[in-house]
Amino acid sequence: MQIINIVNLLGGLGLFLFGMNYMSKGLSQVAGNKMKSLLEKLTRNRFKGFLLGVLVTAVIQSSSATTVMLMGFLNAGIMDLAQATGVIIGANIGTTITAVLIAIDVSAIAPICIFLGAAMSLFGKKQNQKYIGQIILGFGILFFGLKYMSGDNAMGVLKTSAVFQKFITTANNPVLGIIIGIIMCAVIQSSSASIGILQVLALQGLMPLNFAIYLIIGINVGSAMPLFLSSIGAKTNAKRAALIYFIFDFVGMLIFTPLALLTPFTDWVSGISSNGSVQVAAAHIIFKIVTALVLLPFVKQIVKLSERIIKPVEHESVFRFNYIDTKLSGHDNASVSVVQVGSEVERMSALVRKNYVLACEDLLSGSTEHKNEIQNNEELINWLNHNISDFMVTITSHRITGEASEYIGKLFHVITDLERIGDHALNILQRNEMALENGLDFTGEGMQEIKEIYEKSLELLDRSIGAFVNKQLPDDEANELHFIEDTIDELTLQAQDNHVQRLRDKKCHTASGVVFTKILQDLERVGDHSYNIAWAARKDKALIRQI
Repeated sequence: MQIINIVNLLGGLGLFLFGMNYMSKGLSQVAGNKMKSLLEKLTRNRFKGFLLGVLVTAVIQSSSATTVMLMGFLNAGIMDLAQATGVIIGANIGTTITAVLIAIDVSAIAPICIFLGAAMSLFGKKQNQKYIGQIILGFGILFFGLKYMSGDNAMGVLKTSAVFQKFITTANNPVLGIIIGIIMCAVIQSSSASIGILQVLALQGLMPLNFAIYLIIGINVGSAMPLFLSSIGAKTNAKRAALIYFIFDFVGMLIFTPLALLTPFTDWVSGISSNGSVQVAAAHIIFKIVTALVLLPFVKQIVKLSERIIKPVEHESVFRFNYIDTKLSGHDNASVSVVQVGSEVERMSALVRKNYVLACEDLLSGSTEHKNEIQNNEELINWLNHNISDFMVTITSHRITGEASEYIGKLFHVITDLERIGDHALNILQRNEMALENGLDFTGEGMQEIKEIYEKSLELLDRSIGAFVNKQLPDDEANELHFIEDTIDELTLQAQDNHVQRLRDKKCHTASGVVFTKILQDLERVGDHSYNIAWAARKDKALIRQI
């Protein structure tokens, strides 16, 4: 094999890999967000998750990409590992669609696809038309690369190579085949592309199935490599998802290696068709389907095994994200990152609510029992405010549109309101602490007024957060929340008037009255910011209502 043949082979391989990647990205742009939405909503049942994994991966053409999406959802807390496992098993079957397309061999229409796809990509007026053009162009380049690889100036020259012919006719070492397959997939970083190369060789009569089967097994084991790389430094469940993906293919290796060695399996598959490309595709599909059927009933056991192998990590600092995985913030995972941000904001809202309740309950009970906890939570709230904002700036630099873009815009406002509620909770703690240190007392009437406003504002906060989390604020709920906010304002004004009257009647001290008035202002402002959060759940053009 001369240098020119190697250059031609590498050129064809480059076209093939580029076409596959370009087509996959186009498919992700056209259908990716819908697929991600389906993954988010329809994975409660392992069998539905399995079918969904098949569908999503068949559409976006990458089981690794599907699993990376699942890692994001696991981090966001919207699915557990058992649900994700069903999808991973299904994803392994969905990825075989590429081998089917190659086996059909539509390379004759590759030039037409390249012309049509290029025209749509360059001259399409709508963005969706450009994405569809990208899919068609990628499809054409993929098959043009395959045809170029299999030509007489590339792989075709191997037919006349005595060294290669001798090797391939005597090759029957399963260990060697598996190792070559693992290395091949680890280098190319795509099991679909690696299988495609095998199909090209088999089509030329250069890869008999009795050796190709071991390469197929090795390629599938090696397909876990991109996921292991993605999971470096990731959260525990993301690492477990990568391990589960590997377990699938490792179990497949344990099933099919002895099957190929001890049974006429390869003879049976060869009998399906005389076309070597079809034989490789069939063996690949059977590998995936049989392994899936074996493992699907044992999802719980697989999850437990992954939990035993990968132990939870004890984190040294509380100043960290629980749901956001910064390693998955790239363009292809922007919509997953949006889901993670939503979960992190929910976590922030829970901390803010807790601080508000602790500060007010300490005030009402005349103690500062929870001072340290409130101060520690406030530091974490401020950290989340700054770092979530920075992360959202990062993902908005990627192409996110529609509801996801609008949702991120609202989140910027929501976390600002949450941070300010946290500040008011800290204010209440500090005012309570000052009153206790200086022996300032509040009247029973004044404490009852504080209690009533606090309870109303807490109800408004809870219902507002609920509306935003559920992403809906119907008119009747909006009217009720507005009524609660007006009630808080009225109660605050009435409490201030009552305070003035108590001062005139000399029922309270001026110094304690100043603290009392400032506490009222904090409570009233919590109500205002809470209603802002609810208003961010509106679907209309008024994205936010700032008071």
